[in-house]
Amino acid sequence: MAKYNTLLSHRALNIVHTESSCGWGGQEIRILEESRGLIERGHHVTIVCPVEATIYTRAHDWGVKTVGLPINDKRWANFKAMRRWLLTNRIEVDVVNTHSSTDSWLVALANLSFGKSRIPVVRTRHISAPVANTFANRWLYGKAAQHIVTTGESLRHELIDGLSLSPDRVQSIFTGINTKRYVPGDKVAARERLGLEMNCTWIGIVATLRSWKGHKFLLDALKELNDPQIRLAIVGDGPQREKLQQRVIEHGLVKQVLFAGNQRDVVPWLQALDIFVLPSFANEGVSQAVMQAMSVGLPVITTPIGSSGDVIKPGMTGLMVTPKSAKALAQSIRKLIDEPREAARLGEAARNFAVDNCGIDRMLSRMEAVFQRAAG
Repeated sequence: MAKYNTLLSHRALNIVHTESSCGWGGQEIRILEESRGLIERGHHVTIVCPVEATIYTRAHDWGVKTVGLPINDKRWANFKAMRRWLLTNRIEVDVVNTHSSTDSWLVALANLSFGKSRIPVVRTRHISAPVANTFANRWLYGKAAQHIVTTGESLRHELIDGLSLSPDRVQSIFTGINTKRYVPGDKVAARERLGLEMNCTWIGIVATLRSWKGHKFLLDALKELNDPQIRLAIVGDGPQREKLQQRVIEHGLVKQVLFAGNQRDVVPWLQALDIFVLPSFANEGVSQAVMQAMSVGLPVITTPIGSSGDVIKPGMTGLMVTPKSAKALAQSIRKLIDEPREAARLGEAARNFAVDNCGIDRMLSRMEAVFQRAAG
């Protein structure tokens, strides 16, 4: 007998998320937030990922069921492991949601071997990296998945136009954030809690230290500003850390830049800031960090990469600058420092937009509808 979600009168689904990436960032956080939220709505969720992946450990901490499989690359042995698990569990699984390239291919090829007994697949595309218009990709997105979700509207149009996909099969769904948790706070109290200097302007970035996040251009902008009263908090860790630390030394910014590392709770860090900056130049959808900063009521400076324009309306909910331009970053930062009323207006507008459009319940309801539709 089918189980039903008593809150929404829908069938309770068995949902499987696959993630081949071993890293940690907004994509993995969305998977966990979505999983936990759908579990609370009465669904059954399992995450399949490599044992060495950060999400494997974090999922345990969050109370989400995990299965460890070697799916971090496209090897024959990994395909067989994925196929074996799906074959064993396919009767119980209602829908598989794939997230990265490798797991999407492993699931698609394994599913193909099941003939008419295939499991419904939803593919979530999180980033704006180009997808080549090849026969293989047209099959992966056009045939192997029943439904495609992107994290922003421009990403949706890129896939539809680039791969000639049917528009009704591709839907844009923002990554939801908890706007009741990401709230404006007491800046002084937050700085005291974190041990940050008080009488300074604190700029911040929350992002994995990857090249395309644009940290180096933010450091170059800080050098150009040449203002000893400005501090920069870099929250996050990653492969670019040593290079960025060396750049700080070369620029003479050691006293102005704090590498805070990964933080399980970024709320106090955001509440301690005056300005949030994310100068990415590639691979963004709609950044969770940007939406979190908006929800906290911060003025945001970012770039028109991916679908950032879905949430940052230049001059209305934040500022946009040219990618890879330290000069443009410096000018926008200086504008917000010199015009505190304008900074406050942008922060308030950002908060209002986030509350109205970026809440986690909105994301969960829309994803739930996608899964119900795919499962049939």
